[in-house]
Amino acid sequence: MRVVPLESWEAWPGGPRNWDRLLRGSAVNVPFLTWQWQTLWWQHFGDAGALRLFMAEDGTGEPAGALPMMWVAERTLHFVGGVDISDYLDLLALRGREEEVWKACLAALAETEWAALDFHCVPSASPTLSVLPVLAGAQGFRVRVEREARCPLLDLPNDWKTYLAGLDGKARHELRRKLRRCERSYPDARARLVPEAELEAALDAFFVLHRKSSEGKARFMDTRMEAFFRIAAAAFAREGWLRLWILEAPRPLAAILCFDYGETVSLYNSGFDPEARAASPGIVLIAHAIQDAIQRGRRRFDFLRGEEAYKYDFGAKPSDVLRLVIER
Repeated sequence: MRVVPLESWEAWPGGPRNWDRLLRGSAVNVPFLTWQWQTLWWQHFGDAGALRLFMAEDGTGEPAGALPMMWVAERTLHFVGGVDISDYLDLLALRGREEEVWKACLAALAETEWAALDFHCVPSASPTLSVLPVLAGAQGFRVRVEREARCPLLDLPNDWKTYLAGLDGKARHELRRKLRRCERSYPDARARLVPEAELEAALDAFFVLHRKSSEGKARFMDTRMEAFFRIAAAAFAREGWLRLWILEAPRPLAAILCFDYGETVSLYNSGFDPEARAASPGIVLIAHAIQDAIQRGRRRFDFLRGEEAYKYDFGAKPSDVLRLVIER
C-alpha cells in the first residue's frame, strides 16, 4: 500500500465524493469525519502550514484510507477536528483494512520529525484502539490509552410505547410529569422542526437561547465559534444531516441542534430560556426529538460527550471515548 502526503484539502482526488465514499465504507462513519465538517473546521480553526494529510491507496485508483492530522505543538500531531467541538475523530479506512492502512501511515510518518502522536476523541468501538497500539509497540514506541470522556448512547426500539416501557419506573414517571407540567405552563407550546429555508433566522434564536443557558455556554459561543456553527449547520442542512428543533410558546423556550446521519441522531448542542426553567423545556424538546427519531426508523440517539444526569434519565448507556498517545 502506498501513502501519499497531500499539501491541501484541494489535493484530495475526487473531492468530497471520494472522501465520503471512503467514510461510508469505514467502521467509524460519524458526522465529524465528513468532508464538510473536516474542511469547514480547517477553514475556521486550522493554521496555515500545519496540515498533515495522508492518503493511502493500493493501486486500484480509489483511496483505501485517509489520515487527516495537524501540528498542534512542536513535534506533536493531533487529528484534524478540534477536541472542543468534535466528539469523535479517527483514521478513515475501509472496513477490515484498518491495520493495513495504519501500518502504511506509520511507515510514511517515519520521515516526519514527530515526537508524539496525540490522538483524541477515538470511539471505543474503533479498530484503531486494537490495531495501532500493537503496531506502534512493535516499533518500540511508548503507547498510552486512557479514557477521555463518555458519550451516553441510547439504542432506539421500534415505537415510542416500547421506549417508554423500557425506562425504569422513576425515569418514566419523571418524563411524563415534565411533559405534563410544560403543557400546563405553556398550553400553546409546540415543538417545531425548522425547515432549511428558515434555518438562518432560526439559528438567531438558537444562539440567543444557547448564550442564555449558562455563562460557560456564553463564553464558548464567541463570534468565531458562531460563524463556524452557522456555515457548518447550513452545509449539513444541504446534505439532509441537520435537524434543528425549537419549542415555541409562541416565543422560543428551547432549541436543540441535532445531526441526523446514517442510522443515528446525535444531540449536538442546545439552549433554553432560564425564565422557563421550571417547565423543563429542554427535556420536553429532547423527548420530541427522540420520538421523531424512532418514528423515522433511526436505531440510535447519541447524546455525545458529557455525562449530565438527564442523558441517563432518558435511558442512555455510557460509551467511552479514548485518547491514544504514542511517543518516540
